[in-house]
Amino acid sequence: MTTTRRGLLAGSAAVVVGAALDAPTAQAHTGSGSGSGQKPTVVLVHGAFADASGWNGVASRLIRDGYPVIAPPNPLRSVSSDSAYLAGILATLSGPIVLVAHSYGGIVVTNAATGNPNVKALVYVAAFAPDQGETLLGLQTKYPGSRLSEEALDFRPYGEGLVDGYIKKELFHDVFAGDLPKATAELMWAGQRPADVRTLGEPSGAPAWKTIPSWYLVGRDDQVLPPAAQRFMARRAGAHTFEADTSHVAMIAQPAATAALVKRAVR
Repeated sequence: MTTTRRGLLAGSAAVVVGAALDAPTAQAHTGSGSGSGQKPTVVLVHGAFADASGWNGVASRLIRDGYPVIAPPNPLRSVSSDSAYLAGILATLSGPIVLVAHSYGGIVVTNAATGNPNVKALVYVAAFAPDQGETLLGLQTKYPGSRLSEEALDFRPYGEGLVDGYIKKELFHDVFAGDLPKATAELMWAGQRPADVRTLGEPSGAPAWKTIPSWYLVGRDDQVLPPAAQRFMARRAGAHTFEADTSHVAMIAQPAATAALVKRAVR
């Protein structure tokens, strides 16, 4: 794998795992005040069709290495309200913060981090990193390759004029988590959290990646967000970028590589 600070890094996730990743010495914490030299709080943000448990493999590695970690729920109701919800959580944290996002969580952190001086790094894991005015659907369909079409979803109303989208059972494994055991994917399908379909067309706001350094993990076998779209967003953001032979759920399929990238961002 070759590396560069402003562009794509082609190579395997195994190199990421094996890289020497020295973390700073100090800890951000909930409450007033922050000490210098503390490890940053790592905030893990899940996307649609998933929940915070998808970060367990990453979180356990970070916690073992002494990082404060939280994985808050993402409401999945709208880009604006989800971003405001996360921004409110971030406001309760003192000291430096590293925001890590998967999939739809990317558009949430892109908006929630804007204007927060404590956020020192953004890490996108097969995630949306939109510019102002862009939508999830526009980025997902910008390049061919996504199998998450309207035909792949079940739609269920949850209020007047409000509809949630779920990935169909027969497609969940191949489309969302193709490199996980089918038994694992079946459990994920059973507990999937849907997103309001309005999120697909809601424009994003001013992007935090224009002022905050970013890192990106591209899933080469992603069937939801085409790798070409991921590379486009990473390149545009000037992200430190790594690639792995993994599905859309890179943080579950390759938690060691994902955790190593987070530590690299911390450093």
